[in-house]
Amino acid sequence: MPISPSSSAQAARESVARRLRDIRKSAGLTVSELASQCGWHHAKTSRIENSRTAPSATDIRRWCEACGHVAQAGDLIAQSLNAESMYSEWRHQVRSGMKQLQDSWVQFFHETSLFRVYSSTMVPGLLQTEGYAAALLSTIADFRDVPVNDGPEAAAARVERSRVIHEPGHRFVLLIEEAALRYQLGSPEAMAAQLGYLLTAGALPSVSLGIIPMATKERRIWPQETFHVYDDNLVSVEMLSAQVNITQPSEIALYLKAFEELRGMAVYGAAARALIVNAIETLH
Repeated sequence: MPISPSSSAQAARESVARRLRDIRKSAGLTVSELASQCGWHHAKTSRIENSRTAPSATDIRRWCEACGHVAQAGDLIAQSLNAESMYSEWRHQVRSGMKQLQDSWVQFFHETSLFRVYSSTMVPGLLQTEGYAAALLSTIADFRDVPVNDGPEAAAARVERSRVIHEPGHRFVLLIEEAALRYQLGSPEAMAAQLGYLLTAGALPSVSLGIIPMATKERRIWPQETFHVYDDNLVSVEMLSAQVNITQPSEIALYLKAFEELRGMAVYGAAARALIVNAIETLH
């Protein structure tokens, strides 16, 4: 059964909504009475309490003031902001371009010791060549209607960011579905260069590269959406419309369990290289 990557964000939103509803009820106010004191339509109160609308910091302050719980406003605002940061739509992240998004992760990468990445559809960003990344990021920019398509610049930034794999103090456990080796991004030459780089990068001392063969029998877990586990503190899941950042320990544990199941189905070393070489040969 697929993991639900948005559950953490939704649960966090619902927690804020419950607290606001409890505050209103403890103050003895109806939905309409609270709305009147806050200066908005009663439907807005209902949307907030049912976690259909995320309250702004101003909304929360007005709510708490109307209910006589001003002291709780600061904590609720912080909780709400954290909930919204868990679910970040790509269209908001790339408003300043794709390069800016790549650069925003540089410091975090330097601070992370253990990277665990699973990708079912493409070569992980940490192992992408500039030609492959440029084709991928330019296509993504077109699909998402990014105002400025800076795919080539973003690709250069991604490759620069990925130099972390050569720095001491980091380990990388990377899993790729074999199908990802077959999806051609860019020209045949760019794809061949990308697959050739996998042969080199997979041999680096800090890198463990596993490939899950398409011929795997009796899979214990089906292909999932691409996800990254950073140390044991954060899971980042890539969805079509958004990125979900998960920090809840129980959900991180679920992703780690899935990762270990997938890792057990992968092949390594000579067997992995044979799959890559076979994918290269199919390009000609």
